Amino acid sequence: MTTDAANWAYCEDFVPEDTVLLEARDTADQLGCVPVHPGAGRVLQLLARISGARSVVEIGTGAGISTTYLLRGMGDAGVVTTIDVEPEHHKAARRTLAAGGFAPARSRLITGRALDVLPRLTDAGYDMVLIDARKVEYPQYLEQAVRLLKVGGILAIDNSLWHGRVPDPAQRDEETTAVRQTLKAVRQDETLEPMLLPSGDGLLVAVKHAA
Repeated sequence: MTTDAANWAYCEDFVPEDTVLLEARDTADQLGCVPVHPGAGRVLQLLARISGARSVVEIGTGAGISTTYLLRGMGDAGVVTTIDVEPEHHKAARRTLAAGGFAPARSRLITGRALDVLPRLTDAGYDMVLIDARKVEYPQYLEQAVRLLKVGGILAIDNSLWHGRVPDPAQRDEETTAVRQTLKAVRQDETLEPMLLPSGDGLLVAVKHAA
């Protein structure tokens, strides 16, 4: 293992996950969905806590792992609206959130295609938006996320390195190109102040400010 890989692995395992999250990961494997890495999950939890987020939109629920991290960082009144096209994912997420001790009112699970659901959500109504669903739709998710965020709100985009493919200009498949295009759009958006973290599979974080 190279030094960089060893450092990454050490950081990812620095705060061990508990039984709730580990069991949710087993469920995610069975469902074939890929959750956030532990390091990225902790970043999301801390961002939610530091920002005092009370209303979060999550694009891509999976087995509820990132939802759990977000809720653990939010105050008792915080609510996550989480969208996933697969009903089975939401069934699994409900079990994860119940095991984590969260009341049903803390989450709003909407089953449907994200690009159909997002336009129905309130402009500038959310403190944080997490993008972690179909990579080819990341550019469209970004457009909706910027609209949904309040000034001072946080944008987070998981899989921003996409298995190391995004930094490699030779990689031009549809998914990699879409993620790369999204990162470029964030960097060029004058209302967003971004940084790219190597946590997990890459986590882009940006704060929205007034134009």
